[in-house]
Amino acid sequence: MRKGFADLPLHRGKAPPWLFNRMVLLSKSIVEIIVEEFGTETFLERISDPIWFQSLGCVLGFDWHSSGLTTTVCGAIKEALRDIGNEINIFAAGGKGKVALKTPEEIRNVADKTGVDGDRLIYISRLVAKVDNTALQDGYNLYHHVIFFDGSGRWAIVQQGMSESEGYARRYHWFSGSVEDFVKEPHRGICSLRKHEKIPLNMVAEESEDSRNVILSIFKEDSVKREIGKIKWLRLPKRHYIRAEDLRFENVKKLLEKSKAFNIEDFKDILLIPGLGSKSLRALALVAEIIFGAEPSFKDPVRYTFAHGGKDGHPYPVERKVYDGTVESLKKAIERAKIGRREKIEAIKRLAKVFQGL
Repeated sequence: MRKGFADLPLHRGKAPPWLFNRMVLLSKSIVEIIVEEFGTETFLERISDPIWFQSLGCVLGFDWHSSGLTTTVCGAIKEALRDIGNEINIFAAGGKGKVALKTPEEIRNVADKTGVDGDRLIYISRLVAKVDNTALQDGYNLYHHVIFFDGSGRWAIVQQGMSESEGYARRYHWFSGSVEDFVKEPHRGICSLRKHEKIPLNMVAEESEDSRNVILSIFKEDSVKREIGKIKWLRLPKRHYIRAEDLRFENVKKLLEKSKAFNIEDFKDILLIPGLGSKSLRALALVAEIIFGAEPSFKDPVRYTFAHGGKDGHPYPVERKVYDGTVESLKKAIERAKIGRREKIEAIKRLAKVFQGL
């Protein structure tokens, strides 16, 4: 299940080397203390919490609301794990841009050394990216993808998409311990500065279940494929974003032919067919609606999530023990960090400011 989202202003540039080096040292200590006291699963769960992740970025000293926080924090943790990953049984793969394309290779390298099921993790990595980039079409195109995992195969994924027109980036968090269904309401909470009235398509909404089932039948049943072959022209409804030029039925037919080489059992198998992108899925969704009356969802799945509850009891009361434990674990990590006294004092000050804000 996706643990949450965060919308962040899109900023250019990158962290200066002197700052990044200190972020690596401090993040190394934070990861070590969390794994030492609570275990690898707790670290993965915390990194999948969008507000805890944001707080960690603040503690490390990066801009509190910059889109670069995601890529820099993930990069610092990944660099730290190069030194201590084998000792604490936590690993990382992926990154920003072209580095993200090396995720399968990096997973395989770790799997060869540790015996973890690399094929399964590569499959999950690909599927999660396809869900947030193709099944959920919210206007943010993915450009960053990192998977953290332990020797038992538990995992967390942090990825980020960019909307050039909005000038914002949106961050997506996933955690293996919460997964029930990759393609049906996979998110548990969304931390966002904005909620759009409509998005181009949301095929992972509960309301899209009929549409998902019809699209699945399109790939599995020859009679349905023949019906699509009869389509010559459609009068489109005015109400949603899909346009006539999105309906390239020849492309859909080619996709159906290509799918014969794959074992299609459920909707997530469809997402992993090579060549199936956003436009192809929108066309399939409209076919499912026009011919079979299965309407997809266009709702933005933004919901608000909180690290420790709210002071007024909403959405639930502050859990003081959890709150204090988070502060204490981060303080211990800062104190144990192999950085100078001044840097430690500044990090503790930032930590205090973060949790005062919460």
